[in-house]
Amino acid sequence: MNPPEFLFLTIRTFTMDTVTSLLVISTLLQLVAPEAHSETELKPTVEIVTGASRIFSGETVRLRCDIHDEHGSVWNHQWFRESEMLPQTERVLILWNIKMKDGGNYYCKGVRKTKVGDRYTLQSLPVEINVDGGWAILQAPTHPSLVGDTLSLLCRLREKFPIQETILYKDGVEVMRQIGPNLNLTLSNVSLEDKGMYSCRASWDIQRRTVSVVSVATYVEVLEVLTKPVLEITTDPRLREINKMKLTCHVQYNARAPAPPISFYFYKNGIRLGTATSENHDLVRLSPGQFSCRAKVLASGLSKLSEPKIYGQTTGAHMAHPRGPVLSSPRLHRASAMQPSMTQHITLSLDSVQHAEKPSQPVQGTPSATVHTMTVATPPASDHITSHESTHTDTDSDDNDEFQDESVQFLTPAAGKATEDNSDLH
Repeated sequence: MNPPEFLFLTIRTFTMDTVTSLLVISTLLQLVAPEAHSETELKPTVEIVTGASRIFSGETVRLRCDIHDEHGSVWNHQWFRESEMLPQTERVLILWNIKMKDGGNYYCKGVRKTKVGDRYTLQSLPVEINVDGGWAILQAPTHPSLVGDTLSLLCRLREKFPIQETILYKDGVEVMRQIGPNLNLTLSNVSLEDKGMYSCRASWDIQRRTVSVVSVATYVEVLEVLTKPVLEITTDPRLREINKMKLTCHVQYNARAPAPPISFYFYKNGIRLGTATSENHDLVRLSPGQFSCRAKVLASGLSKLSEPKIYGQTTGAHMAHPRGPVLSSPRLHRASAMQPSMTQHITLSLDSVQHAEKPSQPVQGTPSATVHTMTVATPPASDHITSHESTHTDTDSDDNDEFQDESVQFLTPAAGKATEDNSDLH
């Protein structure tokens, strides 16, 4: 073989080997890349397994980081308090003998090594740990309560005292007082008026003197199961070309799982357009008029109607609004105004706590005992009860849905029955 031919074959062999190696590497990257991409989309969850979100200094709380990986990959854990990375790498984070400075938002991430480098999960949602250096903590549910629920609260004390009286305050106003050692406080059939800042005060007598400790305020959230819908009318150029308009019924549904489905109804000039739909939107014929929508949970009869919205130029008689019988009554407050007796207070100190803390202070006097009626509207609150939309239960079938005017308390149903305006659906 001549030298030039030998050189040509050597170069060709080297080139083919290089191409083969590149193809192998490319194939391996394609196999690894999808797995790495799916792993980075994982989002861990942090759960309190021992303790509570608000605890006394000196107590212990345990947090667990759960990574839901369907492939069963083994992950290491990274823990953070605010922006600080903690040295712990176990799945469970134990905060022993917690101090005031240890309070804050805790979250975790997952990390594992691969052939192409370290892979990380997304950051979990934070869990807030509040450390209280005082003598009393009001423990409230971590999740919002729903209208009609029973709200259970606990006035927890650092030590066991011979409690004789416990008082519950909302926004600084006394709402409940109970005599005896029971520290459990219960509010039944809560409404939107019950959301706010709550605190508790526990009292007992020592040598003819009364000692009281009070907790810091904690927020209690109360949500409607079904909020009042808001109708949106969309008429973009694409819809105008086909002589249509889009009606969208925006509503917030807070029912606990498994939540029964919602049905949506749309109206024009007080007349229902077609039948109920499980979608919160519908396409109707482009035309002027007064439109509204209703969201209804058929399983419970819970129903809410939106405010009417006018589209285009309307002429003629007054537009009708879906109406029906409504029964509404003012809410009765659980506690009447009462003025607690004046007591002599003693300030307690924590000799056992070695670090600087700011304990909850004993009450010097009692907050104003006047009970103010709160309205459902956002602050500033009125000092009287305001009529607002009431939830009603429809007894008719879906095809004979009663109409409701939610601006009055008692109303006789309109004579006759409205007919469906199906022409607006075509």
